[in-house]
Amino acid sequence: MPPPVPLSPALRPLDEYRWEIAPTEVPGMRVPGVLFANPTLLEPLRSDPSLLQLANVATLPGIQSASLAMPDIHYGYGFPVGGVAAFDLEEGVVSPGGIGYDINCGVRLLRTSLRVDDVRAKLGPLIESLYRYVPSGVGSKGPVPVAASEMDEVLVGGARWAIDHGYGRPADRGFQEEEGCMTAARPEYVSPAARQRGLKQLGTLGSGNHFLEVQEVQEVSFPEFAEALGLTVGTVTIMLHCGSRGLGHQVATDYIGTMDRYLARTGTQLVDRQLSCAPVGSEEGQQYLAAMAAGANFAWANRQVITHGIRRAFREVFQRPEEELDLGVVYDISHNMAKVEEHAVDGGRRRVLVHRKGATRAFPPGRDEIPSAYRSFGQPVLVPGDMGTASYVLAGLPSSMDRSFGSSCHGAGRRLSRHAAVRQFRFDEVTRRLRDQGILVRSASREGVTEEAPGAYKDVHEVVRVAEGAGLTRRVARLAPLGVVKG
Repeated sequence: MPPPVPLSPALRPLDEYRWEIAPTEVPGMRVPGVLFANPTLLEPLRSDPSLLQLANVATLPGIQSASLAMPDIHYGYGFPVGGVAAFDLEEGVVSPGGIGYDINCGVRLLRTSLRVDDVRAKLGPLIESLYRYVPSGVGSKGPVPVAASEMDEVLVGGARWAIDHGYGRPADRGFQEEEGCMTAARPEYVSPAARQRGLKQLGTLGSGNHFLEVQEVQEVSFPEFAEALGLTVGTVTIMLHCGSRGLGHQVATDYIGTMDRYLARTGTQLVDRQLSCAPVGSEEGQQYLAAMAAGANFAWANRQVITHGIRRAFREVFQRPEEELDLGVVYDISHNMAKVEEHAVDGGRRRVLVHRKGATRAFPPGRDEIPSAYRSFGQPVLVPGDMGTASYVLAGLPSSMDRSFGSSCHGAGRRLSRHAAVRQFRFDEVTRRLRDQGILVRSASREGVTEEAPGAYKDVHEVVRVAEGAGLTRRVARLAPLGVVKG
């Protein structure tokens, strides 16, 4: 019999911010596992199954260099959340568990011309107006029901479809990853069940860790870049976090089943069935990637319609023209995606399929993928914390390309599961503590608050400290919450 696999494989330090799982730790590992962390973040992980997931990913065919995990790592489906892995296009695989159920879950930041005192005076009515214009919660229905005959246009057009239909400004597209549209999308590979789930969800937050947050620019660390982003200390921003809703979830469900059948047909054995996958070049792999791109476009359309709702709420509450309020898109970044990119591998350049699950691109200055207004500074990286602490704007660095396939963290990362958080925290206590900090919360359910209590998350300051110390990103600005809309 093979030796038992440890629940938490052993780690050895590579440097102050990187820890390695040797390829001998789990049978079948083809490359090491590498975790970005410091001792503060590392200690709770030593008995956490997410480290075994990190090692398991390293067993997949065609994986390049290392299986990676960002400092916000926590347990997920197949891959850990915070996982990054690159696969050879000929010998490698694509795994829906390495993208996640919420395809193109992402973060969008809007800036305003408003000062904190302007907003605090009307914070209660503003949060109520945002809650009304941006539906949230399980089963929430959006303000833009899509006819079945229109769904193909949404899945192909993404944010462009929403803007063309009056939900935004043409300039919004220039400040989104991929300009809010993946051209590889093929709607014919999205199932009727997935389409049905998306028909009434455009413009909705959903539930779980999705949120809409009114924030204060509290600190600027990289003034030149902050100026280009339009972020000034004392002004107000709005951060939005959501994804492809039920449509993306169903795409993942459908193709996990497709790949399970592929593995059964070919007699392929995996160390964890949740890593279900197919070769990148296979029919199953290509169809999934085309459907994933369509789901990603639905997510961008969703965030675009929500942006329209945010602008309506601000106009209503402040009774000022939209142009005076600014409300421009700073950036929109994705963190549940797979993309073909060129990277340095084994001393040469190679096109690989990079899976980022709960991780974002962190490309350095000069890259064509970065909006021209920001290109000399690097890609903006948006890192939400918990609703009682802070969020960060970071900038990608050149060293991220060598160390993490141009990737960084996507948030604070969970410390407790949702079930554990509900058992530990009480709605009244959480909302009282936030109110004492001057933070208002509006939620579709009590569980939406207790599941997402600040104590359920890692310390976002430590997560950012590691991302910066490891050379993945540098700080640009810190944003503090004023009011939150939760699912």
